[in-house]
Amino acid sequence: MLNRFFKLLACIVGVELIGSVSGFFAGDIPAIYAQLDKPFLAPPGNIVGIIWTVLYALIGLALFLVIDSKSAKKKTLAYVLFGVQLVLNFIWGILFFGGSYFWIASFISLFLLLTIIFSIREFRSISKGAAICFIPYLIWIAYATYLSFGLAILN
Repeated sequence: MLNRFFKLLACIVGVELIGSVSGFFAGDIPAIYAQLDKPFLAPPGNIVGIIWTVLYALIGLALFLVIDSKSAKKKTLAYVLFGVQLVLNFIWGILFFGGSYFWIASFISLFLLLTIIFSIREFRSISKGAAICFIPYLIWIAYATYLSFGLAILN
C-alpha cells in the first residue's frame, strides 16, 4: 500500500515538476501574456497557473493509473503517447512565451491535442480512470489551441 502511495506521489510530483521547469524556461509568462493582444474569450492570466496545477495533477494521476493497472493489455503505446504529449506540452510554453514562436507553438498545440485524443483512446482500454483524468486536459488544450492560434493571428 505504501509503495502505491509513493508511485502516485512520484507520478504527480514528477509531472508537476516538468510543468514548472517548462514555465521557468518560458520566462515571465504573466508579464508576456499581459502585453499580448488577446482573442475573444481569452482567460485572465491569473487563473491559468491554477488550472495548470490541477491539470498536471490529473495528468500525473492518469500515469499512475496506467502504471498501476492490472490490465493484461500491453502498455507500451500508452507510455509512448504519454511521453509524446508531455514533451509537446513542455516545449509549447517555451516556444510560445520564451521564444515568441507563436505559429510554431500553435501547431504544436494542435499536435498535442491529437496526441491527447489518442492517449485517451489507448488509456481507456487499460484504465477508464486514466482516460477520465485526461478529459479536462483535452478540453483545456482544445481551448488553448484556439487561444494559441488567436494569439498568433493577433500578434
